[in-house]
Amino acid sequence: MQELVLYSRNQLALRNGQDREEIWVAYKGLIYDMTQSRLWRNGKHYEHWAGQDLTEELSAAPHSEIVFEKFTPIGRLK
Repeated sequence: MQELVLYSRNQLALRNGQDREEIWVAYKGLIYDMTQSRLWRNGKHYEHWAGQDLTEELSAAPHSEIVFEKFTPIGRLK
């Protein structure tokens, strides 16, 4: 895997589908771009909001972390 750019929590927070068009989420230190996912329209996926670290929230989701295998990490969370 190539070297991934480091992003701060503040930079991630701006990619929430509201402040900017990008829809990013972090999971286990990696940042994923969900902008093209039909399940993340307007920066929201059920009770989950984009622009944040979803590592702890995933335990309450009806699916496992395998959903992230469909997406390529675009960065790392500082």
